[in-house]
Amino acid sequence: MYAIIDVGSNTVRLNIYKYEFGRLSFVLSRKESVGLASYVKNGAMMRAGIHRVAAVLAEFRELLEDLSIEHVYAFATAALRNATNSKEAVEEVENRSGLKLDVISGEEEARLDFIGASTAVNITDGLLVDIGGGSTELVPYKDGKMLHAVSIPMGSLNTYNNFVSNILPTKAERKAIKQAVLAEIGKHPEFEGGIYPIICGVGGTARAANKLNIDLFQLDIGNSKIKSPNLKKMIKLLENDESKLVPVETLDILLRVVPDRVRTLLPGMIVLYTIAKYFKSDIIEVTNAGVRDGYLREHVLPKAE
Repeated sequence: MYAIIDVGSNTVRLNIYKYEFGRLSFVLSRKESVGLASYVKNGAMMRAGIHRVAAVLAEFRELLEDLSIEHVYAFATAALRNATNSKEAVEEVENRSGLKLDVISGEEEARLDFIGASTAVNITDGLLVDIGGGSTELVPYKDGKMLHAVSIPMGSLNTYNNFVSNILPTKAERKAIKQAVLAEIGKHPEFEGGIYPIICGVGGTARAANKLNIDLFQLDIGNSKIKSPNLKKMIKLLENDESKLVPVETLDILLRVVPDRVRTLLPGMIVLYTIAKYFKSDIIEVTNAGVRDGYLREHVLPKAE
């Protein structure tokens, strides 16, 4: 049995897998919403954030000990890697939780996203997009192979914190988010002129957006495709109308479908739609596989074999 813990900017997730006779099977998953990116002040991770994530990791470690799982691998992404006190914060988290933490780069995160997604969907030509809490990874691929991997510092949680003044973004805030995303993409000339009709959507934002997509457009429960025009319609439907009071009807929808992402989903969807429009993408194909699966296959299973 193998445990993979992903310390993200929004949530901390635990996946447990069984690997036997050369075959891999998924056992169970746990997650805790931590909002680690919200604990960053003046670029540094606050002690409250360090204590919060360490407490969650210690709880996961106790669960894994009860299950007699010895092979435990934990890694961290944007919130901890980008903190100016990253080294000190990671050391304290490790000391408090009793777990070692591997801080991976944005490019490595994007590469592992691709490896993980390729095990679940038929990847030939397209663009992989993983919108996390503190960053977004972009991986164009052709003939089943990565062209390059890029990480931009805009995720659902830090975009909410930096751009949104109320629970939901207004039209003006949506436009500000759009311009910021386009500015980040513009820093990478390798993207210029790229057209990707299909986006492979990885991560919590894509999965939550698809839940909303299924609910609002009354689609089959097993649907995994979001049409770009539908993504735009959902954003327009849910954004604030400039008033201080958020419409109760809108909150009811979010609380019913995605209660743990009331604040962060819409900013993440705006990032996703901006990317889709820039690359002229018609469809977002959502997959449950991603960076944790990639980390397992790249860093864990080779040791087991």
